[in-house]
Amino acid sequence: MAPMTAVIPERDVEKTALITGSEAIAVACQLADVDVITAYPIRPYDTVMQYVAKLVANGDLDCEYIVAEGEHSQFEIVKHASACGARVFSGSSGVGWMYAMEALTVTPALRIPMVAMVGNRALDDPGAFGVEHNDALTVRDLGWMLVWVDNAQEAMDTALIAYRVAEDRRIFLPCAISCDGAFLTHSQAMVKIRSQEKVKQFLPQYNRADLLLHPDNPITVAPQANEDWLMEIRRQNFAAMERASGVIREAYADFEKIFGHKYGNPFFEEYETEDADVVLLGMGTLSMPVRVAIRKMRKEGKKVGFVRLRWFRPFAAEELAKCLSRFKAVGVVDRDFSMGSPYMSGVLATETRTALYHSPKRPPVIGFICGLGGREVTVPDVEKMSGVLYQAAEGKQLPLTQWIGLRE
Repeated sequence: MAPMTAVIPERDVEKTALITGSEAIAVACQLADVDVITAYPIRPYDTVMQYVAKLVANGDLDCEYIVAEGEHSQFEIVKHASACGARVFSGSSGVGWMYAMEALTVTPALRIPMVAMVGNRALDDPGAFGVEHNDALTVRDLGWMLVWVDNAQEAMDTALIAYRVAEDRRIFLPCAISCDGAFLTHSQAMVKIRSQEKVKQFLPQYNRADLLLHPDNPITVAPQANEDWLMEIRRQNFAAMERASGVIREAYADFEKIFGHKYGNPFFEEYETEDADVVLLGMGTLSMPVRVAIRKMRKEGKKVGFVRLRWFRPFAAEELAKCLSRFKAVGVVDRDFSMGSPYMSGVLATETRTALYHSPKRPPVIGFICGLGGREVTVPDVEKMSGVLYQAAEGKQLPLTQWIGLRE
């Protein structure tokens, strides 16, 4: 008699689907069994809310789905829902994210583990739907954890990891997942949908315990602390962010163990760096044209590598410095701007120079600003930046910040 084939329950099976980065985030909300989701339309984030609405309408997602009258209310609703013990999700883009700034500012101070998606978009005016990173970066000093992803699979997986980290009692801080507008939010790719049962193994239920806002547990939320306790509260938030790096490492290790998908270093990934003379550093979907250009240049004998930063907050300063100090020159590609900053560099370039300050070996760091407003970063752009780095490696004095792909 032939052996019987084991029947695997449907909830244990990983399926594959052709979906966008935004849709991958929405599916992650479904898998995480999110309780409250708020929405307000603004491109390119709104593709998430559209897919969430479809999941709810089709009976595939059971949640309170609330379309607010604006972004401020959108984030206020999930902030309070989280305080009451609900797992929450929200998101926005560009000036919509800015309109919610009051709510975004107080969320980490209240130790609310909200997960949000930022569909990175240029800040108007002038009007532009294309990607820039300034929107998400506005909360970088407030206690938000910030992570950039470069493909739809990573978007889904990182959303699950974000809930695991944010809702850990040692952390209780919000996390924003940045997805480059259009390049990721609207681009389709084959994505492996994680099985529901494995997600349950990986992601515990959200539990606020004694911090739950409930009539049976009278507590004060957002007290007027003034000078009496404000510094102590700030220091507690700092301690949570300090612990976040370790919790992130734990989450990625468990993710690999349960799902069998290895991301390696959680904070950044390296591409063709083993024998590289010079490297470029950047975030988000910039990785695609950079990798294409690197493969082309390596055929020409140019040893160029790439480091893609995932987590901007917490910033893995010591680890990144150790990595970058191996090279003769480093080029930091910013899809953002920081007017009046040191050397008029972008945000990531300034952070990178700070991280390298205490390194015994400090390679020259050239900041490149490009791809603003959704302008494409091309292979010739990458070749030009790499050429500049070779000049810097040879000791040539160059401007520390250069704009690439700029029409004269």
